[in-house]
Amino acid sequence: MTSPKVALTDDEWRAKLTPEEFAVLRRGGTEPPNIGEYTNTTTEGVYECRACGAELFRSTEKFPSHCGWPSFFDPADSDAVILRPDDSLGMRRTEVLCAACHSHLGHVFEGEGYPTPTDQRYCINSICLRLVPSS
Repeated sequence: MTSPKVALTDDEWRAKLTPEEFAVLRRGGTEPPNIGEYTNTTTEGVYECRACGAELFRSTEKFPSHCGWPSFFDPADSDAVILRPDDSLGMRRTEVLCAACHSHLGHVFEGEGYPTPTDQRYCINSICLRLVPSS
């Protein structure tokens, strides 16, 4: 299920988000490891984009990677995220963006040997997510 596209100005995003959320979601920052509210949670539910509310990930695809950020092996829907090359910090990575509002979420890594069905780790900043627990 594709979410409607969300396009706001920087001023509109600043009014909607906290300064910390804006720095990560709209400026591509990274929250420090091991501080995010969803890093170790096992609550069942759906993880939405904190900026626009689009469904991104489900708890059934979350796994304990012990990397300091919430990790998922697959998005809730293949159209929920956009992947794009990121050559910052002197390395090649793949950035993960919300497909609905183009907010930065984190990065995806492959071939790390985690026992998951996709051999991928979507390393996502907690501050970019909002968990809606299952009823």
